Order: sequence, then structure tokens, then C-alpha cells
Amino acid sequence: MSMLRPEHTKPCWGWSNTFMNAEWRNRSSTCLSAAEALTEQLFMALEAVKHYESGNALYERGRMDDAIAAYREALRLKPDYSEAFNNMGAALQALGRMEEASAAYREAVRLQPDYATAWNNLGSAVQLQGDLSEAIAAYHQALRLNPDYAMAHYNLGNAMRAQRRPAEAIDAFRAAVKLKPDFREAYSNLGAVLHEQERLEEALAAYQDALRLKPDWGSAAGQIVHLMRQLCWWDDLAPRVAALRHAIMTDAPLSKGIPPFSIVVSDTSAAEQQRCARQWVSHKRLLRASQVASAASARTVMSRLRIGYISADFHNHATAYLIAGLLESHDREAFEIVAYSYGPDDASPMSRRLQSACSRFVEIGALSDQKAAAGIQADGIDILVDLKGYTQHARTGILTYRPAPIQAQFLGYPGTMGTGMVDYLIADRFVVPDEHFRFYDEHIIHLPDCYQPNDPHRVIGPAPTRTEAGLPETGMVFCSFNETYKITPTIFDIWMRLLQSVQGSVLWLLASNQWAPDNLRREAHLRGVDPRTLIFAPRVSLAAHLGRLALADLVLDTLPCNGHTTTSDALWSGVPVLTCAGETFVSRVAGSLLQTMGLPELITHNLEDYERKARELAEDAEILAGLKTKVQERRRTSPLFDAARFARHLEAAYRAMWDRHTRRKAPAAISIPAVWGNSGTDV
Repeated sequence: MSMLRPEHTKPCWGWSNTFMNAEWRNRSSTCLSAAEALTEQLFMALEAVKHYESGNALYERGRMDDAIAAYREALRLKPDYSEAFNNMGAALQALGRMEEASAAYREAVRLQPDYATAWNNLGSAVQLQGDLSEAIAAYHQALRLNPDYAMAHYNLGNAMRAQRRPAEAIDAFRAAVKLKPDFREAYSNLGAVLHEQERLEEALAAYQDALRLKPDWGSAAGQIVHLMRQLCWWDDLAPRVAALRHAIMTDAPLSKGIPPFSIVVSDTSAAEQQRCARQWVSHKRLLRASQVASAASARTVMSRLRIGYISADFHNHATAYLIAGLLESHDREAFEIVAYSYGPDDASPMSRRLQSACSRFVEIGALSDQKAAAGIQADGIDILVDLKGYTQHARTGILTYRPAPIQAQFLGYPGTMGTGMVDYLIADRFVVPDEHFRFYDEHIIHLPDCYQPNDPHRVIGPAPTRTEAGLPETGMVFCSFNETYKITPTIFDIWMRLLQSVQGSVLWLLASNQWAPDNLRREAHLRGVDPRTLIFAPRVSLAAHLGRLALADLVLDTLPCNGHTTTSDALWSGVPVLTCAGETFVSRVAGSLLQTMGLPELITHNLEDYERKARELAEDAEILAGLKTKVQERRRTSPLFDAARFARHLEAAYRAMWDRHTRRKAPAAISIPAVWGNSGTDV
């Protein structure tokens, strides 16, 4: 995670003597009045230094308000004291008073234009206010003055990454670690931007360097585990996961900063996931005083509710594929829909479709968290719905300002956020049964069908031939297009046994990255399976992907992290999916989808039954063909692909949340009754 680092200037011990010598050179020692004036100035200068050094000591002890008072007194005595302006800015920045901090830094560089530290600090402050262009200019000025300034290179890297200039971010982070080889934060952020560019091996090496420098750094340890899963490098994976789990449950130093997503997708319990999320909130200090807009609070239940959806994924992304039909199906007479986007605009048809589906589409990517929250608050949003949680590119900091009276999380993150800043989690009875409520800090909304919306307008492209898809002309095709980080050694063991027992079968997988295919083929060979029976499919357009799925005979789900969008893709394409439901949200999504489709026979509850069922289906062509026909029939009538019905249920949930709010009742678990009859019927 990026950290903007201002630098606090240490005490300038030789300054007062230099000041006195210069003053004495410029005055005649024989002039009594000049001597008296000079004595007074020297006294004030010495007092200024005393207050400045007192401020530094208070700053180091974390007493920022007292430090600011000391710096102000130093500046009263010596108004051109640039170091005092800089250090006061650092203290103000530590308190989140960014505008005042920026003003102090600006005064420091006005008084001392060659003050590289103050230029760097000005950059960090204005970047946190959302002005990336000015921040980058300030960092460049700091580096012109001091090309070997590691912190300025690091902060420049953060700004370039935020401005989606990854090559320049990588160069800046590499410069920082070259100048300061023990700069662990720079290694970590280098790893992050390399990861975003899918340069996975380089990213792993950078995170390993960060962890080498700080062996109890949970952030780097968690990212290493996630990258190893993506790469399917399993040799050292189990002990690393065990160390993270132990740290979480014992509050060991390693627990600080473990990314919750890396734990949610691991073989962990709901209790461990909740504890990790809470530790993340505490470590990142994701708590602020409520700043709910009074205008929004005063709105009545009879008003058209303003719903804000906030995400980085309003473009060609799995979340967009799921939510497009929902956005188009909202009742515009009863709801005003505003999307807040901080992700890229890829100018794709999906991006244009999503923008057209909303009453307003607001770009907030260039704004700081505080300014974005202020804008949401000014818009009078009644319910702010976060679609990211703790997934990649999430800006949870916006939620900490409480820009809406009700905040909910939905769809993007299958777990608790571990904080009271989110009032509700939108789920269903399968993914979060009543007995699991204690593992969620949010209040659970149960929708009557599946919590996952689906777009009934997804185009299914023509099916290629088996030869065109790289598959053999005959034989059973097991398939899993889940991302490789979801494939565990335990699940892979089962798949390899199936290939060994079902003659002529192959396993069709997604080539998620360039390294995973070779690593999985190696793992197959170690298990006595011909690596050629693993067939890897490239990434293609959504329509082409949905079309090729028709060639699969049976989709095998993963555990503990199920396929989510990939499962609904397969069902929409008419292909049976076999899942094993676990005890966490992330491990129960496919089961929810199948239950909503009326296919409970494809849900197992332990891996022995999962393996047995897969073998039975593979060996009985008639039963498997019947299941495929059933899936194809159900997809036309199932609530799973009825966007209008889903919208009515979700709108009923929003009304229920708002009703409690207007009656001044605290958030509570809510169960939404099903719509009966036509999909368009109001609840």
C-alpha cells in the first residue's frame, strides 16, 4: 500500500552561531544602540531556536498539537525561519490538516527556494489533497535540487502510480531502493506496481526484498502468499499460510498489515477472516468521526432515494459484467442512481453502457479521499454502496469520512470489512446463514434468491470446434476457468486423481498468467499424470469465452475460494458446475448460484463427496447430458438471470435500510421477502 512520506527536518544545531556571526560582521561593535538592537535580535533568535528544538522533541513523541504551538512561537520570534515552517507542516500533515500543511510548506520554499525537503513535503501534502500534477512538479523540483533524494523518488513513484503511469512509477521506486537499499516501503510499492502490470516474478522478488528487510511485515508476507498462489508455486506455501494464520489469532507482530483479501481467499475460518479485517482497520487507522451530511439525513422516506455506487470497476471487469443489468433495471421513479468511479475509463462499450444506466456518472479518481467524500456528501447520497471492499484498487478511506448516512458493501468483497463504518452487507441465506452473523461486523441483508446480480443480456458467441479450442476430439472435458490463485494443492490432487481414473479425460484451465501453466504441468507430472492432459485456454472477449464454454462437459469449482463470476458464466452458457460448499462467504458463492438455479444436486459439502460426484458424472454420460439440458432450461426461467426481479429485491432492501434510519432505529439484520408473480412486480 502506498505511503506518502513527509520528512521532518532535524534540529539545526549550528544555526544560531552562524546567525550571530553574520549579524556581528554587519554591525559596528562600537555603536551602543546597534549593539543593544543586535543583542535583542540575538536573544530572539536563540529563543526561536529553543522553541524550534522543543517542537522537534514534541513531534518525535507524537504530541503534534504541542509541537505546532512550539513552531508557531519560533516563527513569531523569527518569521523567516524556513525549517520551522517545514516542520510545522509535517506536524499539521500528521494531524490530517492538509491545507494548513501545504501552506506551511509553500512558505518554507518561498523563504528557501533550494529547500529540497520542503519541496518533497509539499508534494506529499498536495498529493493527499488530490492534486497529482502539482505533487509531481514538487517532487521533480526536490530531485533537481537533490538527485540522490531517495524519499523524493519514492513519493514520485507513488504519484506516478496514482496517475496510472506505471513505467515511470517503477523507475522511481527502483531509483529509491538503489539510493537506499534498506528502503522496505519502496520495495513493497515496487512490488505492487509490478503486480498490477502482471510482472509477477519481479513483483514477488520485490516483496521478498521488503520482507527480508522487515521479517515481521504482514503486508509483504500476505502479498507473497497471494503471488505464490497466482504463480502456482506451492513448495513453500503451506508454512507461510500457517504463519499468517497463527499471527492473526495471536496478535503477533506479523499480523499488522496483512491484506484481508489474501486471507479471505485462503483456507481460513470466518473467525480468522474477521480478526484479520479488524487488525487491518486498526493498523491502517481506518476510523474517523462521523461526518454525515445533515441535508441527507433530513430527507424523508417519501423522497426519491439517492443511491451511490462507488467502485474502480466501471469498465471491462467482472463486477461490471454482473451489475450492468441491475443498473439498467432500477426504478428511476423511485431511485436516483449515481455512480462514483475512481477507476480507468477504457472507452469500452461496457463503460458507455454503465454510464448510460446511471442518473449521473461522477469521476472521482483525481480527488483525494476527503474531497471525494465531501462531493458525495454534497450530492445528498442517502445510501452509499461500496463495490470494492478490500480488493485491488479499493479506496476504503473514502468510507471513513462517512459521506452518507447509510453505508453498505455489496458484491465485490466476499467477507466482512471488520469495521462499523459499513452498516450493512448485502448477502443471502446461503452465503451467510444466520448462524454466521457473529463473524460479520456489518448487519446482514438477506436477499431472497442469490446475492449476486447477473446480466441477462450477455452475448454468447459461437462455439469453436474442439480442435480450434485445442481440445481432443473425444473424451471427457473437465473444466475450471477460475483464476489460478484459487487452485490449491488439495483441489489439484483431486483433479489429478479424476484424470487418472476417467480414461481419455482432459482438464481445461485458464492461462491466468505466463508462469502458471508450466508450474501446473510440473505438479501434474509429480503426481504421475501426463502434463499434456492439462489444456490451457487464453483470455478472450466475454462473448468468445461464453461461447467456448459449451465445449466443457463439467466445470469443477475450487475450494476454499469458489468461482463467482466464472460460475455464473458457466451456468449462463448452459454448463453444469460441481461445487463443494465451505463455511465462509467466499466458499459458498457457487452453492448460492446453484441453489437459485434449482440445482442442489451439484452442491457437495465435503471434498470426498465432491470427488465421488465428479467421477460418477464423468462415467455416466446419460446423467451428465440430462444435467446439461436441465441447466440450459433453468437459465431461461431462473431468478438468477432475472435482472428486474433482482432490482426489485435490492430496492426493497434499500427502502428497509432507509426506513430504519428515518425512524432513528439502529441498523439491524433484515430479510427481504421474495417477489412473486411477474418480475416487474413491486415488493
